[in-house]
Amino acid sequence: MNGNAVVQFFKEVRTELGKVVWPTWNELVGSTIIVLIIVVAFSLYLGAIDYVLAMAADWVFVRFGMR
Repeated sequence: MNGNAVVQFFKEVRTELGKVVWPTWNELVGSTIIVLIIVVAFSLYLGAIDYVLAMAADWVFVRFGMR
């Protein structure tokens, strides 16, 4: 890639970034809050599943004398 091609590339990048519709501040904050709520919900869900499976495994090990 020669120097002219690099310059052309960055000109095209700048042109394309000018076409981007950026979110408003309120849209950004709202989307961030939704993402955080979903992350917390999935963390609690996966934590609960992990806890239940760990208890089941512990019960199996105690029940069959492997512990």
